[in-house]
Amino acid sequence: MLSIDLNMIKIFLAALFFSFVCVLNSCGNNAAGDREAVVDSVAVEKGEKLFAQQCSSCHNFNQDAIGPQLSGVASSEKTSWIHDFIKNPKALIESGDAHAVALVAKYHAVMPSFPSLSEQDLSDLTAYLKTKKPLAKPVTDDPSAIKNPIPAKIALSGLILSLEPVTRIPPSSKESPLTRINKLDFEPASGQLYVMDLRGKLYRLNANKPTVYLDLNTEVKAFIHEPGLGTGFGSFAFHPDFQHNGLLYTTHTEPANTKPADFTYEDSIRKTVQWVLTEWTCTVPGATTFTGSSRELFRLDMVEGMHGIQEITFNPTARKGDVDYGNLYIGIGDGAAAEKGYPFLAAEKNRVWGKILRIDPLKKNSKNGKYGIPADNPFVTNAAGALPELYSCGFRNPNRINWTSSGKMLTTNIGHGNIEALYEVKPGSDQGWPYREGNFEIRTSGNMNNVFALSSSDSALHYNYPIAEYDHDEGKAIAGGYAYSGTRVTALKGKYIFGDIVSARLFYIDLSEARPGEPALVHEWQTRFNGQLKTLHELCRNDRVDLRFGQDKQGEIYIFTKSDGMIYKLVP
Repeated sequence: MLSIDLNMIKIFLAALFFSFVCVLNSCGNNAAGDREAVVDSVAVEKGEKLFAQQCSSCHNFNQDAIGPQLSGVASSEKTSWIHDFIKNPKALIESGDAHAVALVAKYHAVMPSFPSLSEQDLSDLTAYLKTKKPLAKPVTDDPSAIKNPIPAKIALSGLILSLEPVTRIPPSSKESPLTRINKLDFEPASGQLYVMDLRGKLYRLNANKPTVYLDLNTEVKAFIHEPGLGTGFGSFAFHPDFQHNGLLYTTHTEPANTKPADFTYEDSIRKTVQWVLTEWTCTVPGATTFTGSSRELFRLDMVEGMHGIQEITFNPTARKGDVDYGNLYIGIGDGAAAEKGYPFLAAEKNRVWGKILRIDPLKKNSKNGKYGIPADNPFVTNAAGALPELYSCGFRNPNRINWTSSGKMLTTNIGHGNIEALYEVKPGSDQGWPYREGNFEIRTSGNMNNVFALSSSDSALHYNYPIAEYDHDEGKAIAGGYAYSGTRVTALKGKYIFGDIVSARLFYIDLSEARPGEPALVHEWQTRFNGQLKTLHELCRNDRVDLRFGQDKQGEIYIFTKSDGMIYKLVP
């Protein structure tokens, strides 16, 4: 009996050992498979973040934008070609590569180089692109669409202005662009100049030397400046009575769902970031660095990081006692809602996206009780449900707002596939986005890169059309400038100075020719540095300039280039 029991035990132990080995091998194989799956998923996740940070401002996976849509690109192109093109497209073009040359011919722009991306970054990016299969039904051009909306070319004028170097803002990154300086403005009473970097710092120029006045990285726990595309420190504005009340306003981004938003949308729609409007109370208004407290006025959700709250400003022509004194204007982009398939977010007047708001930050009659609604806002008594904060609508990205000396409000709007535009904005006006792009019709149900001639019945819709515009043969994204109100450069009198962010070309219009719906002729001008004609590309030695403009209290205009952090002043 004992021997039988021992044999049984041996057999049992052998079976148990065999089972254990099988299980171990099985677990080992699964673990290896899981590791492989984890590595792939990690690569794809990293690649998706890189795409959002570096690529999505010009590319998507539905239809062409500034650059081609990229669905299926990883299956139609060799990985080595994709890596070479991302690292240095200019070199590939100059080598005569047929595909690279064809892309330039089609999109009229050279993609910037990305030398800072490592081989691992490129592999991660490619892994993400491989998840985007070719479109089953590609979006095609409508044969009735206008192929070249504005055939006339912008002519080079005889205007040449000298650039006087002012300062260089300290790098906020070791990689290009070295800075993300985006706005230069002044404190109304003293005229003190301030410059902000989207990566979080507001600089005060003390005798033209930048010192950090406010750093959102330390002051705001949830502050983020990724994924780029205008995210980060969006804008700033000093209250016109800052010298007495010490109030400063800023906008910035935080991760999605950081806090409940005052303005949100359906749960089924993606939320990428939140934009926050903040009021800062300075203990000593004239101090060289900020000390004080802050409070949140409102926050809103965004479909994408691009086209956020990149402009807040007060009307500088309003004086104490005027109805518009102390009202804050807030330019809110559509967060790419229209091109992502949610055009109603930008179109409907009961939503904030694609709008300019106007609030009184010192009052408390808003829905959340944190700011006021001016009594003369155009929709304040509207029974149709429009937001009482709403001042004007129909923008893709109202990137810069300013006023002429005669009180006309001018706003630049960064366009989609064809048109960059400048508008004279009036209370309650509708600029038409997402159903209009400049003086052309756009159809959200089809390829939004197509534009069409306006119908004969268009006037019944009462859209407000641009006073100036140019198409993407000339540039890709309008850099909002200023109606010149200074005295030093007499050649600029009566002109609105602006340019193109991507190409760094410099433009102007004569304001005497500006009438809504009858765009003024756009002229190109040049710059001189140290007595020699120099382009901004030559000055900053970078294919990617990222042009911006600023203005001081005297009305003189500044140019700055984000890629190297340089600020120049226009002089006679």
